[in-house]
Amino acid sequence: MNVTHLECSNCSLAYEKGRLLNLCRECGKPLLVRYDLEAAAQTLRQDTLAERESSLWRYREVLPVANWNNVISFGEGWTPLISAHRLAAKLSVEVNLYIKDEGQNPTQSFKARGMTAAISMAKELGVRKVAVPSAGNAAGALAAYAARAGMEAYIFMPADTPQANVIECEQTGANVTLVDGLITDCGKIVAERKEAEGWFDVSTLKEPYRVEGKKTMGYELAEQFNLELPDLILYPTGGGTGLIGMWKAFDEMEQMGWIGSKRPRMVSVQSSTCAPIVRAFEKGERFAEEFENASTVASGLRVPKAIGDFLILDALRASGGAAIAVTDEELMAAVKEIGAAEGIFAAPEGAACLPALRKLMDEGQVEKGETVVMFNTGSGVKYLEAFTSRDTG
Repeated sequence: MNVTHLECSNCSLAYEKGRLLNLCRECGKPLLVRYDLEAAAQTLRQDTLAERESSLWRYREVLPVANWNNVISFGEGWTPLISAHRLAAKLSVEVNLYIKDEGQNPTQSFKARGMTAAISMAKELGVRKVAVPSAGNAAGALAAYAARAGMEAYIFMPADTPQANVIECEQTGANVTLVDGLITDCGKIVAERKEAEGWFDVSTLKEPYRVEGKKTMGYELAEQFNLELPDLILYPTGGGTGLIGMWKAFDEMEQMGWIGSKRPRMVSVQSSTCAPIVRAFEKGERFAEEFENASTVASGLRVPKAIGDFLILDALRASGGAAIAVTDEELMAAVKEIGAAEGIFAAPEGAACLPALRKLMDEGQVEKGETVVMFNTGSGVKYLEAFTSRDTG
């Protein structure tokens, strides 16, 4: 609605709005949408938000769709921020602990946020066929939103993707191909075939709009905390679009006068068997090398190479945050601990935040009385094989 242009996140090259674009044509890095925030602030005000719909489209002034008739939505966003006081009582440092439960989105994960924006913009720009590599939940979301938009969806997933995701895609009309390999191998297939097949690639951060949907998690946090952002945000990180998006949202909110310059400390949580961001953070590097032989039961964390690695690492360092790796045993045990304490059946990725928080406390990086938000990025019901194939304690 208030889009001015698109801008490369790396070299700052500007691109005209209203064009179908993937990556920067100069440096191959992700493009970000820029807005006239002064104009947006005229109508996007806290005192009027309560009157708006309970979905992420309540923030329409800072979302990219120009024609409202092009919005493809199932009512995603505006997920609950749950006070986890029983879980907090079990921690070594007394904190105000919250869980942002993204498992209550359509298609049971935060991926719905990105796909509502991406598919709405694809419709606005005349796309008829979309393709994506996915470890699971992004595929399910794409299939659903593409079906609702009347588009053809082509999905490539690792052969060991949870069955719930595969069945979900098949039952919502997508063309599904299982690949012997990782999400990076699936991505190569999309890249190799998209031009000949006429697909628009909606891979993580390889188009400009999924991050716009996911940034609304940052707007919601601000609104739910009455514009007082938490001290610490723990975010499970595969491709990292959600973390990047929230960091972008905080900057936009400051420019509109919603918040000041203070930011939460951002913490990237990964599996110890697929931790490219953690390794790069510890080495002081801005770009993360591909993680060899990546594996983890938390399929959404099995991303050995993220195209937005530098954006994730920049946000962690600028916020005074951290990158923490946890084992599969730790994150699976945390699913049951969170469920038993708070009644939330978390995805393994989201549950990983709990042992990561404990590690931060052991290292003295969390102070008494701080407000901490853990993101549960999806529902545990999408991962049933993970619970039948191992002893979760």
